[in-house]
Amino acid sequence: MTTYRCSSCGNRTRFDVESTTRSKAFHHYSLGGEVRVEDETVLERRVASVTCRWCGSGASVEAIEQVADETSPR
Repeated sequence: MTTYRCSSCGNRTRFDVESTTRSKAFHHYSLGGEVRVEDETVLERRVASVTCRWCGSGASVEAIEQVADETSPR
């Protein structure tokens, strides 16, 4: 999982993330034509840009990769 931090203002919680996602999903249509998307799997995700919501900076935002701790409860 990736989180972000703005080195200009210290923000760690609010960002505008522009990304492109390619996914595979099961679409379940009712007889009335309404769709419900089930079992969606993300095949690829590319982040184009990340901008800080607090100060508007995009150049000073750094990505922080977090490793999932398998011993902690979910």
